Amino acid sequence: MALDTAIAKAEPLPPGDAEPRRRLKRFGGSRLGGLILALNLLSLLILFVGALLLNEWSRGLIQARQETLLAQAELLANVLADKEYTVGEPTPQFNVEKAPLLLRDNFIPVGQRARLFDIDGIIVADSYAVTEVIPGQALPPARPAGSPLPRPDPKAESRNVAELEQARATLAAEVERALDGEPQATVRPSESGDRVVSVSIPVRHVQQVLGVLTLEAGDVDETLSAQRRALMPFALVALAVNLLGSLLMHLFVARPVMRLSAAADEVRLQRARAISLPDLESRKDEIGDLARSLETMTETLSDRMDAIEAFAADVSHEIKNPLTSIRSALETLPLVKTAAQREKLTNLLQQDVRRLDRLITDISNASRLDAELNRDRPRAIDLTQLLTEIVGVYEAGLKPGEAHVTFEAPTGGHVQIMGRDGPLGQVFRNLIDNARSFSPPGGVVRLSLGRDDMDPERPVRVRIDDDGPGIPPENLETVFERFYTARPRGTAFGANSGLGLSIVRQIVEAHGGHVRAANRPDAAGGVAGARFEVALPAAPGSGRRT
Repeated sequence: MALDTAIAKAEPLPPGDAEPRRRLKRFGGSRLGGLILALNLLSLLILFVGALLLNEWSRGLIQARQETLLAQAELLANVLADKEYTVGEPTPQFNVEKAPLLLRDNFIPVGQRARLFDIDGIIVADSYAVTEVIPGQALPPARPAGSPLPRPDPKAESRNVAELEQARATLAAEVERALDGEPQATVRPSESGDRVVSVSIPVRHVQQVLGVLTLEAGDVDETLSAQRRALMPFALVALAVNLLGSLLMHLFVARPVMRLSAAADEVRLQRARAISLPDLESRKDEIGDLARSLETMTETLSDRMDAIEAFAADVSHEIKNPLTSIRSALETLPLVKTAAQREKLTNLLQQDVRRLDRLITDISNASRLDAELNRDRPRAIDLTQLLTEIVGVYEAGLKPGEAHVTFEAPTGGHVQIMGRDGPLGQVFRNLIDNARSFSPPGGVVRLSLGRDDMDPERPVRVRIDDDGPGIPPENLETVFERFYTARPRGTAFGANSGLGLSIVRQIVEAHGGHVRAANRPDAAGGVAGARFEVALPAAPGSGRRT
């Protein structure tokens, strides 16, 4: 029935379980999150380190190239400043016949260009002019005979002219700064449009500046291309890491979620009662947690449906009994001839109606119990005060012949628990009503509240003792089953539905406690009465407070 089908909860972790410690070792409580973050950071780190290394290498390579050119230029400048390559006294000048001889191919390596400017910035010698190597590019393939000549592009020609003028102006500015006596080292565009590493140093005869020697190397673009080619392995590794991360995301996240979704659809379409994916449940990450949670949830729902079906069957059986009795009495009523028989049938009908009314009332209360337990949030409750108020109500409404209800409060203070006062009040009222129904006229039902520190999880103890006939030993657990009732002779028929103790167990277990029944022995070894003991957890951080 509904009152026996409280929402099942996952088993709490026992003290000392390794699960909390395992979670603390995860990144933000997530293994998959840590893995994904690590892979993405690794790929970015590879690119970042690769870019830094290549940039440093590029700057270092260009700087080394400039230093090499500077050393070559200083050597040539020292030679050019010799008297053999100068003319004129007291104002010397370059010997325009001998100075260019130094710029032959055996002095200037292939791929480099040397130019000598006089004091006015006019070019005196150019290694390209004295070398036997003819610079330029290969001609395009020959066109078939009779094919039209390509039309020149005016925009391209004007752009080339502008670039050539800018390159010449940049070189002239570099030479002019060097004529002031300071060596220059730059990266600039050449007349052909390529970038070159260039150094310009003044040529001195004693203290007199004769001109400027410029050396340039045109392999900068080739060097940068080599750097880009060197960057490709880093980029490919980073791409592979990202692809691996995406693949892992697909294998370990996307596909399991799709499988869980398909399994949930199977449950929704009622082709299965629970989700069961053992290979996912064995995982130690969030997907495994999700699979286990879904399986527990669906199993709980399946158990709830089974319990509801069983409850419906029990309700149907319990209601059919008084209905059958009522129908039989109504069918017999027209046949009776005496007033005594008619009164007897009428009393029987009234008893069945009361029994039916009691059943419907208890069934309605039981069916609403789950909603009430889930709607109210637990809060700290002073159990001493709650029991005192309940006992006070019973004593205030005591009728002649009914059993008294007494309460023994704990010595030294009050006891607090976490719970819902409404359902807990119903627990103790049901237990008191049950004890009073078995107590002899004028008897006493005794409540006591205390603590049992030997049970740290459920230290709060509430005992309800009566002076009745006790409980048969074989029924100490059966009394908590729904619709179970065993009454002594003389008890009013239909006064009990058999749901009271079942409701008690459901509410107590929903609060994390347990309830058990026992018989109290007397001095002669017999049964002095029944005892019900309720064990509940104490409120966190509370014990007895004065």
